Amino acid sequence: MVSAVILAAGRGERMGADGNKVYLPLAGAPVLSYSLTAFACVPAVQEIVIVVRAGEETTAARIAEGLGISARIVTGGERRQDSARAGVEAVDGELVLIHDAARPFPSPRLITRVVECTAQHGACVPVIPTTDTMRYSDPDGFLRPEQVPRSGLMRMQTPQGFRRELIVAALAGTRETVTDDAGAVLAAGGKVAVVPGEVTNIKLTTEADLRLGDALLGAGLVAHGKDNG
Repeated sequence: MVSAVILAAGRGERMGADGNKVYLPLAGAPVLSYSLTAFACVPAVQEIVIVVRAGEETTAARIAEGLGISARIVTGGERRQDSARAGVEAVDGELVLIHDAARPFPSPRLITRVVECTAQHGACVPVIPTTDTMRYSDPDGFLRPEQVPRSGLMRMQTPQGFRRELIVAALAGTRETVTDDAGAVLAAGGKVAVVPGEVTNIKLTTEADLRLGDALLGAGLVAHGKDNG
């Protein structure tokens, strides 16, 4: 059984939103509704858990009910990894997909790819190779001379998939703050496989990202519960 944990307990501070950005409208529908629909369209995913901030349980439940999607609501913690831990401890699946609700456009094809990779390797993340030139800057705001090699440098996406017992143990044993769930597994000495991500699987961090999401929907490059392209 495959369970999906959708993390919706963020604050949206970098977007300048007063509330949680996953409830902001995107082409007339809440941001959260897009990833919910995508996971509900994948036959392998048989359980969905939404992790929310305290006080937002009813809001998330109403969105799921409005879509006709059965989802359990769990209250998250202070840090992302605390919310992820609350979510994975609430599921029943042997395989768990952890996804940021701020990424509204994971295609069913991508979700299936991660499921298949996780079943084979135990841990899997979608990645996008870095194509930009990368350099460090110093504390004074000037570039340092060394260039970061791009070979093998990847941008992480979600959903990230894990065998349940692996990610439960990794999150429980992580004391330092990690920015994604693969980081907890790596810190525990585990291995994480990769599959190709999708450039349309963007994360909504700023107001400009929200406009980009509107543009992708308007151009037909992404859609509710359909493969992108």
